[in-house]
Amino acid sequence: MAAALKFLVTGGAGAIGRRLVARLIDEGMAVRILTLPGDTAAGLLKEKGVEVIYGDIANPEVVNGLCSGVDIVIHCAAVILSKDEAVFDRVNVTGTRYLLTDARNSGVKHFVHISSASVVYRKMTPYSRSKRIAERYIKESRVPWTILRPTLVYGEKGGLEFDMFLEKLGRFPVVPVIGSGKARKRPVYVGDLVDGIVRAALQPAGKNRIYNLSGGSTITMFDFTKLCLTLLGRDDRIMVRIPVPFCSIAATFLGRFMREPFLTWNMIAGAIQHADIDPEEAIVDLGYHPAGIEQKIGDCFPRQTE
Repeated sequence: MAAALKFLVTGGAGAIGRRLVARLIDEGMAVRILTLPGDTAAGLLKEKGVEVIYGDIANPEVVNGLCSGVDIVIHCAAVILSKDEAVFDRVNVTGTRYLLTDARNSGVKHFVHISSASVVYRKMTPYSRSKRIAERYIKESRVPWTILRPTLVYGEKGGLEFDMFLEKLGRFPVVPVIGSGKARKRPVYVGDLVDGIVRAALQPAGKNRIYNLSGGSTITMFDFTKLCLTLLGRDDRIMVRIPVPFCSIAATFLGRFMREPFLTWNMIAGAIQHADIDPEEAIVDLGYHPAGIEQKIGDCFPRQTE
């Protein structure tokens, strides 16, 4: 076991953050988390000895001194979905810059940033653009860093994107597939992701490197959709491929007239672009061993509630 270190985990009360914090506690680490005010899940972490700081990472007064006494920062906090595009810049970019400044001033030894596979997309979204910019600031900082790029995260419960995907599958008797459905993905099991994050954080050789924390096997969007329908007990649903230009027009129209449109450009961009980034460097350098989608996805059904 590694010597006890003090960790700061931003977004530490989120679906991934809670599992990450639990793992760090099991490793004998001291943990401080930053979470938004009113986050009820943080109360359970307090009972386990976690130091909880409430606040918005985009508020410099909250971030100033946040890293004091901290050895390693794991920066999970981010906005993934928002109708207000300015929020991505405020939280994912500006918040990261504030945190980097405080980490540098506090003498943090290792800054681990949870980025996204979407930074490799050729067609950007507001989210993927914000994560790409944040990566640039991290690389230019004077803080020892590691950037981790997860793919679609799935687990027994939680996982915003995965749960939203499953919810949309149940909306209609006919399941629309955006485009050809041939985009390749490497969904990653949440337990494997957490293991990879901890390994990267505790690995001195991992500093100033980028690692893909993707799953152990590749699957197309069409086959992934079909697999999820089967596990939901809805394999009788008909799947219909919808041309991308039609989806784009529909997304624009729905965005003008619906507060919560069921189709957006972010969804289209994610569905039609490959995210099968290779985890080989993480496997070699970190001892990361992700399961294939066929090994773990069945354990995630029926769905558990938070």
